[in-house]
Amino acid sequence: MGFKKLLASLGAGGATVETELTEPNVVPGGVVQGEVRLTGGSVNQQIQGLTVGLRARVEVEGGDQEVKQDIDFTTLSLGGAFEVEAGAAHVIPFGLEIPWETPITTIEGQQLRGMHVGVTTDLDIARALDNSDLDAIHVHPLPAQQAILDAFTHLGFRFKSADMERGHIQGTRQRLPFYQEIEFYAPEQYRGLNQVELTFVADDREMDVILEMDKKPGLFTEGSDSFRTFQMGLHDFQGTDWSGYLHQWLAEVGGRRNWF
Repeated sequence: MGFKKLLASLGAGGATVETELTEPNVVPGGVVQGEVRLTGGSVNQQIQGLTVGLRARVEVEGGDQEVKQDIDFTTLSLGGAFEVEAGAAHVIPFGLEIPWETPITTIEGQQLRGMHVGVTTDLDIARALDNSDLDAIHVHPLPAQQAILDAFTHLGFRFKSADMERGHIQGTRQRLPFYQEIEFYAPEQYRGLNQVELTFVADDREMDVILEMDKKPGLFTEGSDSFRTFQMGLHDFQGTDWSGYLHQWLAEVGGRRNWF
């Protein structure tokens, strides 16, 4: 093997890949458009494959602590094996579908702390180190999801944090290996309640909305009525007073528990 080929096999002077997104702002169920720019290195190289996909940084429980893990949750092949000549430039356009369950990363222009979702580009080069790239995307709520978020704001809840957790919520339409939790601090009118955790699990027609109350210590014991799941159409949600719906559930649980 020549010296240049040896360096290329070690990742020095080899082919490089760069991805440019046409528009990084997307919604679940949408498509992110972009192009991959592949530039040959100092020698001809065999490319085994080129793919783009979506990657999320997810919390995984491990013993007594939680660790972060990158999970690829959709992949699109842009081509099989081919040779890229030294110095040659290739531009490969793509349209990558965003799964309906993709977590929200941006609300009203504000990036949610702890949310890391992006387009990953992987160039598989024979006998070379992994050559990959990651470009962040901004996933905005669907109109139906925004209606629920607005209802929490109207009731006085304040955003606390968001995370993605590996696992499955039973009884939902979940297909991805992880789910998102959006946490809100409760207002004073719900004085026995510490926070509420919100999860969306959508498909192309409707979504499951999962709510879980987090009590203040000593106020009530765990019970099934502190957890609620309901279904919501993505296109016929406008006729419901969602603030009233959420308040009624909170009032029912709080009345039974006698904590506000």
